[in-house]
Amino acid sequence: MTTSTTTASAAVSEAGRPAPGRPRRRRGPAQWGFVAPAVLFMMLFFGYPLVHNVVMSFQHYTPKTFFTGEAPLNGFANWSNVLRDPLFGKALWHTLVFTAGSLLGQFCVGLALAVFFHRTFPLNGALRSLILLPWLVPMVVSGIVWRRILDQDTGVLNSFLDTLGLGGHTPWLTSPHMALLSVILVNIWIGIPFNMVILYGGLQEVPRELYEAAALDGASAWRTFRSITLPALRPVITVVLVLGFMSTVKILDLILALTDGGPADATQTLGTLTYQNSFVRLDFGAGAVVGNILILISAVFAVLYLRADRTEGE
Repeated sequence: MTTSTTTASAAVSEAGRPAPGRPRRRRGPAQWGFVAPAVLFMMLFFGYPLVHNVVMSFQHYTPKTFFTGEAPLNGFANWSNVLRDPLFGKALWHTLVFTAGSLLGQFCVGLALAVFFHRTFPLNGALRSLILLPWLVPMVVSGIVWRRILDQDTGVLNSFLDTLGLGGHTPWLTSPHMALLSVILVNIWIGIPFNMVILYGGLQEVPRELYEAAALDGASAWRTFRSITLPALRPVITVVLVLGFMSTVKILDLILALTDGGPADATQTLGTLTYQNSFVRLDFGAGAVVGNILILISAVFAVLYLRADRTEGE
């Protein structure tokens, strides 16, 4: 017994040793050679702009700086001005409401459509292709089209509601109480195809034997969905929500096309506030501050996601 154990241990030790003539040290430079292009790309196109944006938030950066190159440091003056601005608080709240409302609507409708199209019926593929159209249209084009549809006087939606006798004078984009809701609904319409496609792909990986076993046990449709579909889709749902958050929290072009942050700053978000500070008021320091806060929010969300994903994996 002792002899066999010693022989097994020796075999394991021999298997764990590097092959003769291939020392581990020689593989280091080769590995760095493959990694170096990616690291260089990240430093040039992500690291440098990020560091420059952080430095700019502590400078008095004006249009004159582009010609003179002079941008004196002003400490935390930019940060103090932005954080004390009442518009910043409104923009932060609108960003949270816009992001949460969009994610909830896109996910719920996208999941419902994914479950619906998971069944086999005629014209399944054709209908799924048509639903992808909002995702394929550029967001600026979608914003302009929806701005015409939601116009209070000449919009198609109000004309249709007037025909049904439901009132056709709703100020969808011109009322401070309706504008943010209207923008959220348009963004939900745009994001539904993405959620549906990813969740539909996840449903294809769920073994059909599980559904057959649930049917034999007499499980209802809701019980099957809650006990089989949702647990199986949990990794896919996490990816969908993370990617949706990253793309929604920074949306700018859609809001500019629909309301330009109005009326009365009712649809002002951190993305539009960054744009207006930097390119309308030409206060680049204030724009950099809001941009850094937006990056910080995304980074915190990404760290929380990675920690939750690691805990779930363990």
